[in-house]
Amino acid sequence: MNVSSLPHLNAALNFTSLVLLSTGFLFIRRKNVAAHRACMLSAFGVAILFLISYVVYHAQAGSTHFPGTGLIRPVYFFILTTHVILAASIVPLAIATMRRAFRNEIERHRALARWTLPIWLYVSVTGLIVYALLYHVYPPGS
Repeated sequence: MNVSSLPHLNAALNFTSLVLLSTGFLFIRRKNVAAHRACMLSAFGVAILFLISYVVYHAQAGSTHFPGTGLIRPVYFFILTTHVILAASIVPLAIATMRRAFRNEIERHRALARWTLPIWLYVSVTGLIVYALLYHVYPPGS
């Protein structure tokens, strides 16, 4: 696989994680614990694949310059900054949330998941926005 295709793979993994998280939330709202668990564990697995691919891409290609100008530039950097800060928080939050579930500490799991899920969803959506802006709205070389 060519390193230049990794951003597209990363976006696909990010989108898959978003769908799994959303579906897992719907399952737990319907009291389907087994399906919820399967979706959330799958989302975590996809996130691990994303992180590996992301690190490989940036180790090989470095960072990507955002060429947009005007109002979109500060909007892009605001989205990117909040995305990066919250993305860093997701790893320990997701691990702690899963750990509580595995220990059958359901009330503590639920309390932390109420923070973890919206942050993770925000990170997924903003990651897709950053990808769209960098590779489709303002593609490299534009």
